[in-house]
Amino acid sequence: MKLTSYLPVAAIPIAIGMMFSSCTNKNKQADQTISSMLPNNPFSNPSSLPFQTADFSKIKDSDFQPAILEGIRIQLAEIDKIANNADAPTFENTFVAMEKSGQMLHRVNGVFNLLIGANSNPELQKISEAVAPKLSEANDAIFLNTKLFARVETIYNQREQLKLDAESNRLVEYYYQKFVLSGAKLSDKAKDSLKKLNSEDASLEAKYTNQLQAAAKAGALLVDDKAELAGLSDAELDAAAALAKSNNHPGKWMLTLKNTTQQPLLQSLTVRATRQKLFEASRNRAEKGDSNDTRATISRLAVIRAEKSKLIGFPNYASLTLMDQMAKKPENVQEFFNRLIPAATAKATQEAADIQKVIDAQKGGFQVQPWDWDFYAEQVRKAKYDLDESQVKPYFELDSVLKNGVFYAATQLYGITFKERKDLPVYNKDVKVFEVFDKDGSSMALFYCDYFKRENKNGGAWMDNLVGQSKLLGTKPVIYNICNFTKPADGQPALISFDDVTTMFHEFGHGLHGLFADQQYLSLSGTATARDFVEFPSQFNEHWASYPQVFKNYAKHYKTGEPMPQELVDKIKKAATFNQGYSLTEILAAADLDMQWHSLTTADPLQNVDTFEMQALHRTHLDLPQVPPRYRSSYFLHIWSNGYAAGYYAYLWTEMLDDDAFAWFGEHGGLTRENGQRFRDMILSRGNTQDLATIFRNFRGGDPNIQPMLEHRGLVEAKN
Repeated sequence: MKLTSYLPVAAIPIAIGMMFSSCTNKNKQADQTISSMLPNNPFSNPSSLPFQTADFSKIKDSDFQPAILEGIRIQLAEIDKIANNADAPTFENTFVAMEKSGQMLHRVNGVFNLLIGANSNPELQKISEAVAPKLSEANDAIFLNTKLFARVETIYNQREQLKLDAESNRLVEYYYQKFVLSGAKLSDKAKDSLKKLNSEDASLEAKYTNQLQAAAKAGALLVDDKAELAGLSDAELDAAAALAKSNNHPGKWMLTLKNTTQQPLLQSLTVRATRQKLFEASRNRAEKGDSNDTRATISRLAVIRAEKSKLIGFPNYASLTLMDQMAKKPENVQEFFNRLIPAATAKATQEAADIQKVIDAQKGGFQVQPWDWDFYAEQVRKAKYDLDESQVKPYFELDSVLKNGVFYAATQLYGITFKERKDLPVYNKDVKVFEVFDKDGSSMALFYCDYFKRENKNGGAWMDNLVGQSKLLGTKPVIYNICNFTKPADGQPALISFDDVTTMFHEFGHGLHGLFADQQYLSLSGTATARDFVEFPSQFNEHWASYPQVFKNYAKHYKTGEPMPQELVDKIKKAATFNQGYSLTEILAAADLDMQWHSLTTADPLQNVDTFEMQALHRTHLDLPQVPPRYRSSYFLHIWSNGYAAGYYAYLWTEMLDDDAFAWFGEHGGLTRENGQRFRDMILSRGNTQDLATIFRNFRGGDPNIQPMLEHRGLVEAKN
């Protein structure tokens, strides 16, 4: 399934607006211009490990808070030096100097952001809430610095005369827009108000993340009677029993919650009452009136964001955040939605009717409810396509999918190869590390993968950097992918669904975008692009999961090694557009909720979350009773704490881009090294060095066409 992941901007705000950084020995002098007062802290100097990757064997939880605070102190001192430089502003003494600043802070943030999302604990969560306002204040101290902005503006106004190279010119425009959208042109009084709002926003985002992780853990469904779990496989039952035992409930079974409304096990559970309990545990996880209830937090966040937008001169937060996106303004997003909603809901309604026929034929005596959908949709799929998920999973063993599918496709397209590194320390025993080699055999990156669900891990799937690529800083990328697949019991194979396979390809698509980064400046490097472009490479990479040459290389039975029978392959292919009405409607509902939350103005009152959600979905005809939003407001991590505020539409927008780009491949011979190299050179290695719409047009030969997306979803007939 598409759109199962997210790419978090950060678990906490990062000063100077750069996602990741570190420095090499040749830049160590610049990094130490202002020395750290924590010489024994592991983040005070670049790691001595390959690629300066994190040495998890030497990092303690107690290292983070002092390192973050010290990193802030150093960067603000560096910024103060830039802002108060007596020399006339130049590109070198202003923009290059800013790019080199804050390297200790970037080092610690890269590791902290990984652990707070993927391997958290109460101490890290406390640190997150404590440092969030400090980081916000530091960010404001940079982007609301009057003297610094004067230097930036001077260079911006002179940029045509300076004859900068294209990437340097782009960096000037990037920083200028970032300063302006951060409030650099406000009066001192307005800046003070904005600083207070930013600090509160940062604190509430950190609080929300911790509330939601705790809510998911507390919301796990505990089952006393094994009979209530009829339909689950032995491996699933063993995993549920092991989880219950580890939580001091021996002899019981525990079903954890993914950070989506629907839960994967709803497809298999035959006891309707258990399905309803699991669904309601998921739907109501953050609405129990306890300390983990997120509704007051997000109501206040919506108000804060509206107030910030008004201060900066925009009617609402959506208008502010879309200024630097491909879509540019909310009206364009709504127009895009309007082209999808009627077809999506019509198909979902027909799918509901098909499911109801099955229920009625079985004399169920009830109307289909959300907790019934996946269970009966699976029966419809079996009836229509004779496709049984239990027949499919034995051919998708995780390690084979990774090495013979994900890596194989990357080798065929881009010439890169992989070698596992067991000598590098990791933060959890489930994590694997691979060194990546370029087509000429040179070492180019490290790739970490962490695929199994844990109670102390945020839901969903994502990619990020531990170290970002920058020619200026002499750094190469260190990338990680995080997923939440069910971990098998000891001795059992990790068999995953085709949706999970697609998620692996998706996240590695983000990884490729980071691996192939080839920029001078970190701020423009790799995945540091607009939200409605950054999902394009990841979703594009999903197509290779089902590409015949790739598929047959990894889809082999875990016991026999035999390839999947062609009859079963054909069934998967025929079923590809099954349930797409439901899938698209649940995503549209979530994306539309996001836009409506962030279209609130300061004239709107504090919202009751449940009432707002109900009315918002009704306004846009996305309130189908059997199709809840993929994320309800109360557990919509993307928009409240992961940088996708007014940006969840990006998954659908970039689906239009990726399907159109894949259509180009179909027109030019499919999977070939030549085509892969062209995509690498024109898309994956460009970062944010050029207008993103221009980057796409240069590759495709024109503006994005929505027709391939509609065809791929099965919403319209394919044109010959």
